[in-house]
Amino acid sequence: MPGTKSASLAGVKRKRRTDPSKPERREPKSKSRRKSPSEDGNDVQSKVVHLETQILESRRHYNNIVTLLQFAKKPEAENEGSILAAVALCRVFSRLLVAGDMLKSKGMGEAEVVVVSWLKERYREFIDVLFNDFLRCEHPPKQSVALTLVMRLVKEEAKGQKDYKLKNGPLPRLIEILLSLPIDDLNRDEFVEKYLKQFDDIRYQTFQTIKNVLDGDLDITTRQLVAANSLSLLSTLTEVPKSKTDIQNFYVEPQGKAPIPSLQAYKEKAQAAWLATMRTGLSKEQRKLILTTFSYQIAPWFQQPEVLADFLTDSFNVGGATSLLALSGLYYLISEKNLDYPSFYLKLYSLLDNGLLHSKHRSRFFRLLDTFMASTHLPAALVASFIKRLSRLALHGPPAGVVVVVPWVYNMFKRHPACTFMMHRETRDPALKEELEEDGMDDPFDMEEMDPQLTNAIDSSVWELVALQSHYHPNVATLAKIISEQFTKRSYTLEDFLDHSYSALLDAELDRDLKKDPEVEFEIPKRIFTADQGLNPLGQLLTQVIDAN
Repeated sequence: MPGTKSASLAGVKRKRRTDPSKPERREPKSKSRRKSPSEDGNDVQSKVVHLETQILESRRHYNNIVTLLQFAKKPEAENEGSILAAVALCRVFSRLLVAGDMLKSKGMGEAEVVVVSWLKERYREFIDVLFNDFLRCEHPPKQSVALTLVMRLVKEEAKGQKDYKLKNGPLPRLIEILLSLPIDDLNRDEFVEKYLKQFDDIRYQTFQTIKNVLDGDLDITTRQLVAANSLSLLSTLTEVPKSKTDIQNFYVEPQGKAPIPSLQAYKEKAQAAWLATMRTGLSKEQRKLILTTFSYQIAPWFQQPEVLADFLTDSFNVGGATSLLALSGLYYLISEKNLDYPSFYLKLYSLLDNGLLHSKHRSRFFRLLDTFMASTHLPAALVASFIKRLSRLALHGPPAGVVVVVPWVYNMFKRHPACTFMMHRETRDPALKEELEEDGMDDPFDMEEMDPQLTNAIDSSVWELVALQSHYHPNVATLAKIISEQFTKRSYTLEDFLDHSYSALLDAELDRDLKKDPEVEFEIPKRIFTADQGLNPLGQLLTQVIDAN
């Protein structure tokens, strides 16, 4: 029979038709084979869960670990199966680590040793997958999962071993990869917020890894990248422990020896990490970042902060605001650590150049300058040089800069009375007095001399501030007159004058309430340079100027 023959040749069962009179309805093959994404996801998830359950139920199913590793290695970023497999493997290995099934012991049979070695090999393979296939990929969810899983495995490893050391686990490799990722990578921020800022042992190991990586053989591009990333990690540590009691937060609970032996060892690791970072040839912006937080965030980590004097001196040679910040660091070492640095005020004096009062860092400079010159034990000749040089610069400075110089000079005179001779020095010899009134005198101050002790400023006067009493800006003129009055006023609060700008001074003048109307020209001239018969005297003078040029 044809039907029987075809069925026997096909080797399959025939489908039963309910009604022979109606044609059989078939769906398109493409539609019947296609599954929705949710069905695919549920299928993968159920399969991963099934494999994990079998592993945990019996050792006979340890080969399922290989299957899960294959799932985790799938490169597709949108494939959730790799993430699900990685999470399942983390749970599997966490239980094996805690149970001690991955540790060799005395009296263990040869078969058991083979199993333990095989599990260790698969565990190392899983760690490689997390680092190479997850953390180094460009898919943020996979990167975040890898960071979380690695840190969980670090904690689980410690539970299964006595005297566990972080340097022997995956943490150093994790930090090394974080240092080599792009500068704008968000995984470092997550690591900082969740682990680096919270736990001292993580911080301790980070210091050690930074030093090891930067001391290694790296090409120039990689070294610069690692230095920038290490600086971003170190700069987030704002709190420095002051005693052993401040070192209490540990990510891995110590079961034997303390992970950090002493406060001195803790600071030595931090000092080594900072020094390794500073020696990599930092950019100008990176130097500024270090110098800005030097006194309260970096120097307290150093047992001997004096070793940073060379770095600060090199930073001073960069110029601009970097030089000022470098001097701030040197002043901290001088005042707090008794650093002997004789050329400090020589370098500070060299910063008083023509562009100072026009600089956008003017307010920061005067804040620091007021701190540097606060001591009443400074030589009068040195203080006089600073007063005289700033007064000379004020002649060509903008009003916003002049209104800072005058109060600062006033405060210096109050603080150093020996310099007040610069305001009023009476000549007692009648002949010399008559000669000075007729012929005047040359200013003995040497503006070109860069040593403040040799400028002869103490023999000069502050005639520049008297000249400013005729300044075109009324606020400047009024403020400069304080030099000609009795010194009964208390010292100025310099902070009140630092944030002035030309526009702010102008707005304040325009918004002032006038007590009387100002006098103006009663008759507006129709011509300025010409008259009815030709050029007026002003026009003739202008013509001569044009011809002369």
